[in-house]
Amino acid sequence: MQYFTSDTHFYHADLLGQNDFAPRLFPDVATMNQAIITHWNARVTDQDTVYHLGDVALYFTRPAKLSYERVLAILSQLHGKIIFIKGNHDSRDFFKYLAAHDPQLNGQPKFEFHDVGVLIKYDHRQYYMTHYPMMLGIVNQIINLHGHIHHYAVNVKENLNVGVDTPEVAYLDHSVPFGAPLSLAEIEQMVVGKAADFAKRH
Repeated sequence: MQYFTSDTHFYHADLLGQNDFAPRLFPDVATMNQAIITHWNARVTDQDTVYHLGDVALYFTRPAKLSYERVLAILSQLHGKIIFIKGNHDSRDFFKYLAAHDPQLNGQPKFEFHDVGVLIKYDHRQYYMTHYPMMLGIVNQIINLHGHIHHYAVNVKENLNVGVDTPEVAYLDHSVPFGAPLSLAEIEQMVVGKAADFAKRH
């Protein structure tokens, strides 16, 4: 199975509590981090692949290696192979550290890294995955899965925010626990729901 997520922002204390950008109602980052780990692992297995569309963590220390170690400790607990697409808060040094300390999964690297984006085909659609929303223009059956904008959505039916804070889970007929990556079936339901909503309003 393939899953999709973005903007986990592990350790990002400034997002805690009520705010306009990404309200996360947890008492502390440890509780937030654990909620994401728990909800991720409740649906993802080690036979699955998760596309993480950027902004893994926001945690700065001196030396930086200390924060890298602590974030790696979290990522090592997450089930599945993780394919990272670089976000604006993901440094190349951080990705190099993860690659050098890859915990391995089923005898293969657990992590894979991409600087800009990844295109996959599924059924009758293509999904172009990026951190930032991309304006694709007039396209046929291409959907841009993205993160970056947290609690907001792009007013374009071909763009879908798959971040942990996305408001577009409202298009689903069920709730998704905070931090649980979205399945392809859920992505498809969100795409169809957004297109229908868009048709009503335009």
